[in-house]
Amino acid sequence: MFDKLEAVESRFNEIEHKLGDPSLAGNPDEFRRLSREHSSLIELVAEYRIYRRTKKDIEENKELIQEGDAEINAIAKEELKTLEPLLVATAKKLQLLLLPQDPNDQKNILLEVRAGAGGEEAALFAGEIFGLYKKYAERQGWKVEFMSASQAEKGGYKEIIASIEGTKVFSRLKFEAGVHRVQRVPETEAMGRVHTSTVTVAILPEAEEVDVVIKPADLRIDVYRSSGAGGQSVNTTDSAVRITHIPSGVVVACQDERSQLKNKEKALKILRSRILEAEEARAHKEHADSRKAMVGTGDRSERIRTYNFPQGRLTDHRIGFTLYQLPDVMQGHIDSLLDALQTHYQSEALKQSGFAVQNQN
Repeated sequence: MFDKLEAVESRFNEIEHKLGDPSLAGNPDEFRRLSREHSSLIELVAEYRIYRRTKKDIEENKELIQEGDAEINAIAKEELKTLEPLLVATAKKLQLLLLPQDPNDQKNILLEVRAGAGGEEAALFAGEIFGLYKKYAERQGWKVEFMSASQAEKGGYKEIIASIEGTKVFSRLKFEAGVHRVQRVPETEAMGRVHTSTVTVAILPEAEEVDVVIKPADLRIDVYRSSGAGGQSVNTTDSAVRITHIPSGVVVACQDERSQLKNKEKALKILRSRILEAEEARAHKEHADSRKAMVGTGDRSERIRTYNFPQGRLTDHRIGFTLYQLPDVMQGHIDSLLDALQTHYQSEALKQSGFAVQNQN
């Protein structure tokens, strides 16, 4: 492990030197590539330097204890009480940081929320789930941009798509993908019976043009007049855009902007991410058919999480995690949930990698 860390630190120092070279200003693509690599290594290198410094301090304090001076011995032993647990904790963090990284962790995302089983109540909850993530993103300082939406007649959304840009957005939200189940009494329920509905959430890493090359000849682009819920006209020009990627059959439509050009740009952005997702799914068969594996059919039995409003409870069924703070959760306070999911999957990855946390002194 430590040979690898030495090599990583050496590469980090090399990148810092290159980034400081004035000639790099004329090559923005290379500057951007090196900056990303630098960002991906900075936490690992910082932690390794803490580990190395702590290990050295432990060795020095043990040498002082051997010298026999009673006062110095007492000071050195007190310092060891702090340094030795720090070394173990740092070694554990290094093991986590050395796990194979998801290449998408640094990317922005497309968040797609769709109503599943449950009709009008599912559409209403889709809007609330989207609001939950929007509030969380804003609290993180991330940028949220609406891409496409299909409103339901009585409120909420049949489907809503937005891009979220910021630091490690995919890394933080990737475990949110799946079927989310809600149990509550709808406002229209006269008898007070609890209904169960679902929404599906997809978290797609945002594809850049360099990630997915789309040939113009492979696209069929149709324009048409935008319309709102219930057929109400949004505008009187053909600004809505529908793009079909002929080889894959993927179809994306955008009509939320008054500008045909802006709708086309947004549709292409969604299209690239969906094609990238499909390509990665083929390369990683364990994730099966991408969107199907991510969100299933929306059936109630496929849920990853339940939001039980009568009990004020959220339960994530994958890790057996429960919170009785549902009102706070719906306001975007989900850090404890995201932390628990991340810790669980990191622990599983450590088991599979064969790493064992040991005292390295």
